[in-house]
Amino acid sequence: MGVHGLTTFVEGNRLFLLDVRFRDSRLVIDGSSLYFNLYLKHGLDRRHGGDYDAFACVLCQFLSALEASNIQPYVVLDGGMDPSYKKMDTLQQRLQSKIKEAENMSQGRNGSVLPILTREVFIQVLRHRGVPLVQCPAEADWEIACLAHQWKCPVLSNDSDFFIFDLPGGYMPLNFFQWTNLSGKASQRYIPARCYNTSVLCRCYGGLNVDLLPLCAVLTGNDYATPRDADTLLALIDASVLGRNGGRGKSKAPSSRIDVLLRWLSSFAGSAEALAEVSRLMGAGGLSSQLQAGMQEYHVRPQSPLAGWFSPRKAAPGGQKSPLPERFLHAAAQGLLAPLVVDAVVTRRVLLNPQVENSKQPSSHCSARAIRQAIYGILLLRGGSVPDGLTQTGGKGPGRVLPTPHEGFGIDQAHGPPTHVSSTPVFVEELDRLNLGLKKNRVQALLLKSHLHLDTLTQEPVKVRLNALFEVLRVNQSAVANIPPHLRLVVAVTSFWLQEAVPKPSQPQTQALILGMVYGELVSIDQNGATHYQQSVPQLNWSAERGVLGWLDQHRVKSSRQGMPVAAAHSFSQWQACLWSAACLNQLLLLPLPELPLAYLFSGTMAHGLLGYLKGGGAAEILLPESSFSGHLYSTLLHAVRNCSSKARAPSAGPGRGRGAAPGRRGRGAAAPRRGRGRRGNDQVRNRFAVLDINE
Repeated sequence: MGVHGLTTFVEGNRLFLLDVRFRDSRLVIDGSSLYFNLYLKHGLDRRHGGDYDAFACVLCQFLSALEASNIQPYVVLDGGMDPSYKKMDTLQQRLQSKIKEAENMSQGRNGSVLPILTREVFIQVLRHRGVPLVQCPAEADWEIACLAHQWKCPVLSNDSDFFIFDLPGGYMPLNFFQWTNLSGKASQRYIPARCYNTSVLCRCYGGLNVDLLPLCAVLTGNDYATPRDADTLLALIDASVLGRNGGRGKSKAPSSRIDVLLRWLSSFAGSAEALAEVSRLMGAGGLSSQLQAGMQEYHVRPQSPLAGWFSPRKAAPGGQKSPLPERFLHAAAQGLLAPLVVDAVVTRRVLLNPQVENSKQPSSHCSARAIRQAIYGILLLRGGSVPDGLTQTGGKGPGRVLPTPHEGFGIDQAHGPPTHVSSTPVFVEELDRLNLGLKKNRVQALLLKSHLHLDTLTQEPVKVRLNALFEVLRVNQSAVANIPPHLRLVVAVTSFWLQEAVPKPSQPQTQALILGMVYGELVSIDQNGATHYQQSVPQLNWSAERGVLGWLDQHRVKSSRQGMPVAAAHSFSQWQACLWSAACLNQLLLLPLPELPLAYLFSGTMAHGLLGYLKGGGAAEILLPESSFSGHLYSTLLHAVRNCSSKARAPSAGPGRGRGAAPGRRGRGAAAPRRGRGRRGNDQVRNRFAVLDINE
């Protein structure tokens, strides 16, 4: 996670960074740094919930620049939390900082909180482009360094830890990686960049032993093991160095403190001698052993634990230590199992990333708690007798998950292997926003009616896993039967959101979301063809549909910082929280529904702009072409969202329709969605999508 002040120190000295023309090489990429850098550096929307389509476009351009320069990327992502909790304080501090930044952004001020689906969009684009990818069990810095060391190629990142690792191929900071400025002839394209190597730094400090750089990192202050007595020790070192220099140039800034440390360390032959001097200065040996333990974090192995994953045998990292079954280990390594799932099963603690929302309301993640409780139940509860209060069946819907009050939660309870169901409930600690603070909530794991469990999921038929997904989302499958399969999950999530969001979403908010889905589907078909459908889309009039795309694009809000409706932002944030949690559940259930095409589902600037248009009296149906694909898709999605809930009251069919009628069926007298074109439009919708569905 970085060494305090080191980036400023290195980048401020031109001698430490060499200009290179980078091409024809492997490149190990710190994925977390990359997606953060790409999103922030290109001015993409963060205040309105994110523009994932624009982010996917930027990422594709980046990958194309690498391809043009004959650079083969290998992306390594951070995974879950370290089970040792050695960085827990740092993680909590950063989460608290993000909460305050999100509040600033909601008020029109600056902040760097990314939309919560950014990481998932990043992974989907990489997989679609065939880029080799691995998600590590925990933080990936050390694994990245070992892989680059073995392959003798550079690392691309913005993490200052890579100024400390001894990498033969060097380290390229993203700030100086000019991928938008491709140079050279067509057959010899290259990316102008700057490359750092520890050997250059050590030469500038009189042949400093490279093995002493980790000691500099730990003393300066990194996230691994900075001792409590470090400030006292640094003062003594500072005095020692200044005494040798006649008291000139006393330093207070982090960068100059690093300079003092490096000059002091250059007087020692190796780390043993330097640590012995530390013990002499402090008069205690315990500090020396603590420093030595922190230094081990930078010790690079000659053989990388990730090399096996990028080989034909595909050996997943962390296999021997993980409580996850092998199938799920491989899914996690592919980025197909979210860190939330891994953290819940390994540590029973999860971090919920904040969004730009109304801080006076409960966190947007509260709306999706029932989905996460089902995830925890699958991971941590086994079949058998169900503890009292875990589930409620029948009544208003199958497998109704009961809410759990927020309580404090002790660290000593927050980890362990999957547990058998007993009379004692099982909990997961969630770290989430409360007002402008960070709160630890005790959230109970809940068992599904089907008693699905992690160990036996791979043996369950698709139908059972699909039923479980719809049980949690409280959706009647028959109501989404005419929806294209890749959109069924987002329809179910939107219906769930309508039930759980507080305050209750308005009709214009729902319509704005669905219009955004229509836009994304048109863009996807235009770019990729009708790949989601059994056959090509019939009678697709692109001259008319491109007019729809243009009209929807025109309604995006501008980047102005003034006037963002926080209430609408909070509602859309709740929808994204539900979508994120449901996507995690779908992954855990081994994708009974296709993965959501996240880059095409939501644009925050479009959703807010369309909401303003609709609240101003505009009508979506009037502007969609008569008998068009977009018009039919909009009508179908809106109808399904309104009617697919298993909790919804059965539509009245006149005097002859009783309460005992089959759920999810529409009577002859049921009202059609308001399209302005009568019942005939709905019949056309059903007929059209009957031929578009995939045979499952």
